[in-house]
Amino acid sequence: MKRNIVIATLTAAALATGGTVAAFAAGDDEATAAQRQTTTSAQAAMDRDDAADDRDDDATEDRTAVRGADVTAAEAIAAALKHTPGTAVSADLDDDGADAWKVSVVKGDGTEYDVRIAPDSGKVLGAQRDTDDDNDGDDRAELAAVKGAKTDAREAALAAAHKGTVTEVGIDDDHGTVAWSAETVKGTGHGEWNVALDTGKVTQDRDDDGDDA
Repeated sequence: MKRNIVIATLTAAALATGGTVAAFAAGDDEATAAQRQTTTSAQAAMDRDDAADDRDDDATEDRTAVRGADVTAAEAIAAALKHTPGTAVSADLDDDGADAWKVSVVKGDGTEYDVRIAPDSGKVLGAQRDTDDDNDGDDRAELAAVKGAKTDAREAALAAAHKGTVTEVGIDDDHGTVAWSAETVKGTGHGEWNVALDTGKVTQDRDDDGDDA
């Protein structure tokens, strides 16, 4: 009888100990999951901060670029196409600090030229063929996207100008729909916009939460 009591006591103790171990194990799993969640949330917050810093940097660069720029994006595109006929696929005022508009024009044979336009006078400063073979696929894709579109780069720049001073126009397909993408500055605000190829309708880029509206 005593032997059975001893066995029962040992068994109960083992079960109790096992239960305690299991409880500690469960607690460790919950703590690890909570730590992972905290780390993920912290990383997401850092990513949002980095994106906000990038937008602030873009806004500062754009505001600096438009100072003294009397020539609009639409005028720069028109001047570039007059000098180098073809299809304009982008125009950028702030090209790595260069004091000029850079308009990318794709000719009928598929060759691309970067035409530089003086931002104060609209004078053509030069045109250079883009010989980077790595961009050939992108050039053809951009040309195919805008070929036959009702809204060209110049018209997209004119449409976006209602939102502020246009500093950049190009092709965007980030959301699965090809559209013109335009960046603007207005006062201290920086805006990013999509311009529909068929209607010319301007909508705010969904990835942008700038000050303009």
